Amino acid sequence: MTITITAFERSPDGGKGLARDTRVRWALEEVGQPYDVRLVSFRDMKEPAHLRLHPFGQIPTLEEDDLVLFETGAIVLHLAQSRPGLLPDDAHARARAIAWMFAALNTVEPPILDIVVVKFQEGDKPWAQERLPLVMDRIRARLVQLAARLGDAEWLDGAFSAGDLMMVSVLLRLRPSGLLDEFPGLAAYVARGEARPAYQRAFAAQWAVNAAPPPAA
Repeated sequence: MTITITAFERSPDGGKGLARDTRVRWALEEVGQPYDVRLVSFRDMKEPAHLRLHPFGQIPTLEEDDLVLFETGAIVLHLAQSRPGLLPDDAHARARAIAWMFAALNTVEPPILDIVVVKFQEGDKPWAQERLPLVMDRIRARLVQLAARLGDAEWLDGAFSAGDLMMVSVLLRLRPSGLLDEFPGLAAYVARGEARPAYQRAFAAQWAVNAAPPPAA
């Protein structure tokens, strides 16, 4: 059984682990699943061959035998359900871990992504500077709630799970903004995720691609 994922040929973040393929690499490392990577350029992502894998022309995708998946939530959930290591055995704990995956993607990540929208896609608009503080406040409100729920616990619900993997991956996107520093408990939570050997291997693999010289034209 061979798994192939797609990733940026050159990541927009320069290999700092913010590209979404890092989440999938991390999940694969956590479950001990070897995988191959097919690197794609921004031009490749809009070609028919890639659009057959991902209808929105993005990365990552996962190919496993005759199964093709896109969207990191779906990919990580598939890996967690089909292999041991990312979901608890207890049915209720398993359901809660999956709920945290959805919370990371549907509740916590959307306002975080708005930072990029305001700064880069809407940065030239006359109202951009007025909108940015509103976006930051919405993020803070979510972080206050998340920090209260986490409290002094090591992970969100007992042992490390796919819910933590996804939440840490989402929170990492805050690092350039400095907002994470305002919540020491969450910053420590993210640091625990980054310290996991599986994350370290995933980060190193993604960094190696971007640290290498660019491919010849």
